Amino acid sequence: MKNVVIYTGPFCNYCDAAKRLLARNNAPFEEINIATVDGAMDEMIKKANGKRTIPQIFFDDQHIGGYDEVRALEKENKLKDLLK
Repeated sequence: MKNVVIYTGPFCNYCDAAKRLLARNNAPFEEINIATVDGAMDEMIKKANGKRTIPQIFFDDQHIGGYDEVRALEKENKLKDLLK
C-alpha cells in the first residue's frame, strides 16, 4: 500500500470528509495539520505546485489533489488501484 499524506487545517469540513473517505477505503494516512506544524503550509504549497487550499493529498510523492479529486477516483472505482 502506498504512503498516504494529507495536509489538513482546523475547522475544515473537506479535510474531515477526505479522512473519512480514506478510512472507509482502508488507507492508513499521515495527517499534517498546517496550523500546528511549523513550515507545513510552505511545504504543502511547494509539493502541490502552488495550490494553497486544504486538504492536499499525496500517494507516495504523487500529488492527487483535494477531496473532490479523491472522491472522483473513488466513484470511478480507481482509488483502490492507485493505493496499491
